[in-house]
Amino acid sequence: MNILLAGAKGKMGVAITQAASSSVTIMALARDVTTLPPADALIDFTRPEHSLHLAALCAQHNLPMVCGTTGFSAQQFEALKSHAQHTPILWSANMSIGVSLLMKLVRDAAAALDESYDIEISEIHHRHKIDAPSGTALLLGEAAASGRGKKLDDVRVALRDGVTGARASGAIGFSSMRAGSVIGDHTVMFAGDHDRIELTHKAQDRSIYAHGALTAAAWLKGKPAGFYSMQDLLEK
Repeated sequence: MNILLAGAKGKMGVAITQAASSSVTIMALARDVTTLPPADALIDFTRPEHSLHLAALCAQHNLPMVCGTTGFSAQQFEALKSHAQHTPILWSANMSIGVSLLMKLVRDAAAALDESYDIEISEIHHRHKIDAPSGTALLLGEAAASGRGKKLDDVRVALRDGVTGARASGAIGFSSMRAGSVIGDHTVMFAGDHDRIELTHKAQDRSIYAHGALTAAAWLKGKPAGFYSMQDLLEK
C-alpha cells in the first residue's frame, strides 16, 4: 500500500512510520499541500482545521481517509462527515483495537445495569495533550449513554468544582488528569450501592494506535463512500 501521511513529524506520525511494514510505503505530506499525489489512502493526525482541508482534498480525489484528529467542534465534525458523502472516511478518537473492544463492553455493561449504578469515566494523558476530556473518554461516554438509550449531551457532567450538590441520577461524569509521559489510561466505573465494576484500558506503547491506523487504512481500501468507525472494522 501507498499511504499519504499528514503530521509525519508528530508523535503519531513518527509512530506510524515506524510501525509500517515493508509492504507499506509512507509518503509524508507537506503542511501547505493543495493537491494529493496518487495513493491508496491518507492517514491524518493533525488539527481540526487542517484535517478538514485534507478531507476536502480526499473527497475531490476519491481517496480513502483515516482520521485520528480530536478536538473538533460540533460544526467542524459535521463538516468532516459531509466529505464522507464523496469518499470513505474512518474517524476515531482512538485507533486502538483494544479501546474499540472496551467501547463494546461499556455499552453492554451500561445496558445490563440500571441507573442505580453511577457511571464515571476517568482518563490520564501526558502533560502535552491540549484537549480534555480526551476524545477516547468521550467515545466511551457515548458508548455508555447509548447502552442506556440516552444521548451523551443530555447526561454528561464535564466539571465538578465547589458546591455542586448531590449527584444527579443517570449522569455520566468525567475527570481528566495530565501528567508526565502517560500515553493514555481510560477507566469506566459503574458504582452501585454494594459493588463497583471497573473497565480499564492502559496504553503501554503508542504503536497500538499506529498499528490500528494502518489496519484501518488497509480495511478502508475499496469501501464505498461513507463515514466509518473502528467499530465497523471490528464487526467487518
